[in-house]
Amino acid sequence: MGIETMELREKDADVNVAGNLQTVRAQIGAAAKAAGRAAGEVTLVAVGKVQPVERVEAALVEGQRVFGENRIQEAQGKWPALKQKYRDVALHLIGPLQTNKAADAVALFDVIETVDRPKLARVLAAEMEKQGRRLECFIQVNTGEEEQKAGVLPSEADAFIETCRGAHGLNITGLMCIPPVDEEPALHFALLREIARRHGLKKLSMGMSGDYETAIEFGATHVRVGTAIFGERQKPAG
Repeated sequence: MGIETMELREKDADVNVAGNLQTVRAQIGAAAKAAGRAAGEVTLVAVGKVQPVERVEAALVEGQRVFGENRIQEAQGKWPALKQKYRDVALHLIGPLQTNKAADAVALFDVIETVDRPKLARVLAAEMEKQGRRLECFIQVNTGEEEQKAGVLPSEADAFIETCRGAHGLNITGLMCIPPVDEEPALHFALLREIARRHGLKKLSMGMSGDYETAIEFGATHVRVGTAIFGERQKPAG
């Protein structure tokens, strides 16, 4: 065993995934109760991005069954074997999706949270028809209108949602957003909630490790939590 591998395993051992998961679940329950909601109304999406399989499986052992991944290639290296072992897992794609990876995404994932442009919607619809899979889809809204960030602009969201549902027949069940890091997230959560209300969409994927309790206050049904469960990913020294 190499020194770098030993160091990574030692760091993995320092992360109490079971304890962290218990804490996050308790905080979700408390936030839901404070908002007058049931804890069961909020789904925890455990984000396994750049986390070793050992940490992810530690969460699986504790009964966590909904996970999020950002990158197709990374997910392909991790999840086929885990899905064979834990067959009730629901895997969400929460990172940007290129159209040339649509076939892979439809084959592996159960929910795609990042539908954000007409070409992608069209390609996904065709691929789902081809594979005989009708995945749940969320529209990603760029609530902060940030140039570097994916997502449909709020001013274009209404028309895009209708196009995805009508012209492409996608199973749009909710909306997703990632607020700017330097702005009050509540404003963005409120905006996403309002867009969803106009279209009768019941699911809101919003809130991450630093702000999921606020997101729950504003109606989040899915919160995407990574570092609060798995700790910071410690990459080997180059």
